[in-house]
Amino acid sequence: MSEKPVAARPPERAEVFPPTLREVMLRPWWLGMLAFALLVAAVFAWLGQWQLGRAIDTNPPPPGATEQVRPLADVVAPGAYLPEPLVGQRVEVTGTFVPGDFLVVSSRYNDGVAGYWVTGQLRLDATAPTSLAVALGWAADRESADAAASALNDAPADTVTLVGRLIADEGPAAPPREGPATEMTRMSPAALLGWWHDVDDLNVYRPYLVADAGETLPDGLVAIDSPAPEEGSGVNWLNVFYAAEWAIFAGFAFYMWYRLARDAWEKEVEALEEAAAGAGPPGD
Repeated sequence: MSEKPVAARPPERAEVFPPTLREVMLRPWWLGMLAFALLVAAVFAWLGQWQLGRAIDTNPPPPGATEQVRPLADVVAPGAYLPEPLVGQRVEVTGTFVPGDFLVVSSRYNDGVAGYWVTGQLRLDATAPTSLAVALGWAADRESADAAASALNDAPADTVTLVGRLIADEGPAAPPREGPATEMTRMSPAALLGWWHDVDDLNVYRPYLVADAGETLPDGLVAIDSPAPEEGSGVNWLNVFYAAEWAIFAGFAFYMWYRLARDAWEKEVEALEEAAAGAGPPGD
């Protein structure tokens, strides 16, 4: 009696174990990506530290520093921007007003009342032609302001010494639609320069001076209300906010590395599970 041949058993399929998330993160590619994330985070951290250093004033001006009268040349140079701690600084300056350059600026407020400023070009005693825009006085109506400006333009040019508060340039603006094309609503030396005379090779200060009330103030004008600036806290909160943003960006660099590595691990595990399910159990 012949023996029946024994059927060959199919080879057992080796069980495949998916990698762990830690194993995927320790692969050379993801270690390289981690090093790149560290570099990006370091740059963001440096930017945050830089912003934080600018946010805190380690050498703030002493209280009341703006009320000490200083020479104009010691505070700011012609053409330079007025630093923030010096906005509102009281200064002294000597010069001569240029006849014909007393102009009116509208939309000026004194104690909450709308009115007009009369301004002039003060030519300073300097080696090179240099001028400073000066706000001399305030009027409640345009007629009084125009009359005061006309009287000043007709007066003889004498050397004067002024004391007042230095204010940053407001920047020029287009005239209002309902007003004449020559109307100025901003106190801007750049805009006034376009109307001044004898301006060839002229150096002009960017800030302007709000002069104290003098004895020669024309009829119809009153002193401009110019209170002392409020004392700052020494902390720039906008820069603090920027520093916090950079810290968040640094943390986000690590999160992106983790999220990308996790996505790659999940896709690899899913592909292995689909391959195992498609192959079926042994013997099929």
